[in-house]
Formats: sequence, C-alpha cells, structure tokens
Amino acid sequence: MSGRLALFDLDNTLIEGDSDFEWAQFLIEQGVLDRELYGARNQEFYDQYRQGTLDIHEFLDFQLKPLSRHPRAVLDAWHRQFMARRIRPMIRPGARALIARHERDLRVLISATNTFVTGPIAAEFGIPELIATEPEERDGEFTGAVRGMPCFREGKVARLEAWLAERGRTLASFAESWFYSDSLNDIPLLERVTHPVAVSPDAVLRAHAGRHGWPVVSLDAALPRDA
Repeated sequence: MSGRLALFDLDNTLIEGDSDFEWAQFLIEQGVLDRELYGARNQEFYDQYRQGTLDIHEFLDFQLKPLSRHPRAVLDAWHRQFMARRIRPMIRPGARALIARHERDLRVLISATNTFVTGPIAAEFGIPELIATEPEERDGEFTGAVRGMPCFREGKVARLEAWLAERGRTLASFAESWFYSDSLNDIPLLERVTHPVAVSPDAVLRAHAGRHGWPVVSLDAALPRDA
C-alpha cells in the first residue's frame, strides 16, 4: 500500500448549503425558471435528499432539463455570476485549511451534484480531481439527460472504484484514505475509507458516527493552517 487519498463531499460540507438547490434558485431569480412551478419542487427534492428518500433519476430529470434549453456559452456566463453571488459566500471558514492539510495527498471532490455545477467549484478550492454526476453532452451542448451512473449513495462508491481502476488503483491500495461528508447518503462511502469524518452531520449520520467512533468536526470556524 502506498500514498494517501483525501475525498471531499461538497454540499453542506465544504460549503454551507447545497449547490444543486442554489443553482435552481439562482435560475429562478434570473427569471430563467418559473418561480411558482420550480420553487416548491426544488425545495421538495432538497427535503427528500436530506431525509434519504430522494429518487435520484427523478431529481436529475428536473435538474438537468434546464441545461438543455440554453446554449453552453450562456450557461457558463450564468455560472460565473452564480459563483460570485451564491457559492463564494457559502464557503465554510475552515474549508480551505482542511483541503490544504491534504496538499500532499491525492485530493478528489466527489459529489452527487452534476459536473457543470461542481467543476468551477472544485477549481475554486484548488482540488484537482472531480468525480460527480455527468450530464450528457452532444456537440458541446447539454441534452438534459444524465450520462452513466449518478454519483449518489452506492453509486458514489461505484464511480470512485471505476475512477481508481482507470488509474490502476483501488481504495485498498492507499495506505490511508479520508472522506469528509455531512450526509447520511454518504454512509456507504464513509464505511469504505480508513478515516471517515462527519462534518456538521445530519442527525442520522451524527448518530451513526457516534456508534462507530468516527470523528465529528465543524468547518464553521477557521482552522489553523498547520493543525
């Protein structure tokens, strides 16, 4: 075994909120999506995610369809505004220091949120690798469908294993591995690493972490760089 692997969830872990939810809210505020039709549905899906009852395919149909209605250049321009207005203010005070602690490790942002939303966020954090749900593209434009397996619950484990296999690695080939997450939905992957860490966890994950002796931490205050 050699090397170390550090996996970071994004939503409600490194940022104080959910980027998927916030993207839809941003499009509603821009007048791109109808507030009455999409606002309540967006909240409903978010609540289902938090409760562990989300149908990921139903959600992705809701979330990815708007991408297919607009040129990629327009979407990219909106995303730059989204980063400035929504995402950067949501970055938790201790997030960057936590990521910096693993600067000598293989760092991966791994998220159920799609790569269009998460790609620029991973770059913002300086995390070089991204595994996330992939929107289908045709000729550089989004079709509104999902490509391959969603990076969600057990699918997150499968996507990570496939990503590592492409590089001739397995989780077991690392001397140490970390996964930082807030969500009950990530318990399948948390159970696979050598250092599972619950970050401001939901009630179910907090109880699970307590039963298994996993550390529970908060990134809501700045962390010392060398702690």
